Amino acid sequence: MIALNFPRRQIKQKRLLAWWWRRHLAGPMIRFLSIRDLAVVDRIEVEFSDGFNVLTGETGAGKSIIVGALGLLVGGRATNDLVRTGCEKAVIEGTFEHLSGDECIVRREISVHGRSRIFIDDALATVGKLKELGRSLVDIHGQHEHQELLDPQNHVRFLDAYAGHGDLVSKVSASYREWRKLQTEFRTLMETIDSRTENLELLEFQLDEIDSVAPLEEEEAVLVLERSRLANAERLVLLAAQTYEELYESDSSVVSSLGKIWRNLDELELIDKSFPESSESRETVSALLAEISEALRSYSLEIETSPERLEFVEERLATLERLKRKYGGSLKAVVKERDDIEIQINGIENAKQTSGDREERLRHAREVFVSHSEQLSQRRADSARRLKRDFEVEIGELAITDCVFEVRVDAEASDERWNELGVDRVEFFFSANPGEETRALARTASGGELSRVMLALKTLGTTDPARKTLVFDEVDAGVGGAAADRIGQRLGRLGEYFQVLSVTHAPQVAVHGTTHFSVQKSVQANRTVTGIQRLARDEDRALELSRLMTGGADSIGVDTAMALLKAKRKAKAKGESR
Repeated sequence: MIALNFPRRQIKQKRLLAWWWRRHLAGPMIRFLSIRDLAVVDRIEVEFSDGFNVLTGETGAGKSIIVGALGLLVGGRATNDLVRTGCEKAVIEGTFEHLSGDECIVRREISVHGRSRIFIDDALATVGKLKELGRSLVDIHGQHEHQELLDPQNHVRFLDAYAGHGDLVSKVSASYREWRKLQTEFRTLMETIDSRTENLELLEFQLDEIDSVAPLEEEEAVLVLERSRLANAERLVLLAAQTYEELYESDSSVVSSLGKIWRNLDELELIDKSFPESSESRETVSALLAEISEALRSYSLEIETSPERLEFVEERLATLERLKRKYGGSLKAVVKERDDIEIQINGIENAKQTSGDREERLRHAREVFVSHSEQLSQRRADSARRLKRDFEVEIGELAITDCVFEVRVDAEASDERWNELGVDRVEFFFSANPGEETRALARTASGGELSRVMLALKTLGTTDPARKTLVFDEVDAGVGGAAADRIGQRLGRLGEYFQVLSVTHAPQVAVHGTTHFSVQKSVQANRTVTGIQRLARDEDRALELSRLMTGGADSIGVDTAMALLKAKRKAKAKGESR
């Protein structure tokens, strides 16, 4: 956002700023316009230039149709009565050129049957899309729907651009984004805490339920084995005793039988020395039997025949089975679920502790934003007074005297209406007649008066990108003499930064144009035909200026027009040499 403040710039500073503006902030401008079968226009093709383009012609020649065609290209309302009589459809096409040379082609077709089609770079588009694009392409002063400054939402940006609040606006914007980011994070945290707190009682119950059992992943197998031993304790003791008896104590015990076997082997070995020695094998067998017998004796002593213990084991296994069914199907899953529940509970507690710190950071961020915004509000209030004075002086130069202009800066009470531009609602109010109540700029009467209001505002400052197309439709209506010359001067200054198209009947305005087009109306084959001609030579421009001054092309008028052109060229050369 940059304030131009043209009247305060020295010539060299203006030229340097214009160069920088075009190079770094340049947007697209309309390069070529084609109109076919629109109203009284059968076919017009015109190539516009940079700077200040002037359109002149007799009343009813079709100048306003050209402006209307531009309005249609940026989303204006289309009706089938715009189609030229006897034709099937009207077609308007515009080529918008970026500084890089890239082009955007917009085409609109209006059918006599009421259908309308829009193409942006040969792709079908909606009116909404066209209006969105049009806001960056063209600003038409004379039709409310295309005037950016008639939207109150843009007034605060204009005021900041005029006053040069860029640094403070950046601080406000950055602090607003930080505050809103922290606010979003805090709300998300509190929503998370609230949603989890609803389940906290259940989580704590589940944790207590699992912890009261305190299951171990491997204990089930141990308990199953113990249950089997306890349930069969008597049988196990009996089997152990019987086995021990068979080994040692019965008349036909294994040990007794082995004694006989060992004696037989001794005798066999004594008789036949070739029989293999068996002493080592005997020792192994004896040791093994001794080990088995000791194990049987110890096992018998360890067998517990406790109904109470068996009941406990049965209950423990039943409890574990209940936990398994409820928490995942296995003790491993139960233990994992228990750990997850504990993590959730700890997360809720940690979030509650964190919320205090987050709330403090949020409060501080809000205070920073409010502090910056209050500074900006004060500066805006001061700048609003300056803008009021400057505007009333500027609009007086454009032949609207004794008007009242107000810049209302009001703080929004609700923080929900605050935004990156601060806490203020800024709106322009205007009254052209003394004693009349000021009204919102959007409700000000249209026509030349409103166009001059816009011209004054555009002269004092702007938020538009460079090279944007600004269209002024008869901004000089009802104005002549020195006031018309001042209007032309200001349009010329705007032409240093933007592409300006102006429809005018005032020679004092037209002489300031860098490119001059004449719109003519004629009758051919009993049909009215509109044409447009670029006046490249001074002689042609002088003839047109003479017609504007005197209604004809007499020698006095032409000589006067040539003098105006030379004086204009001389003043421009003098300014460029400074």
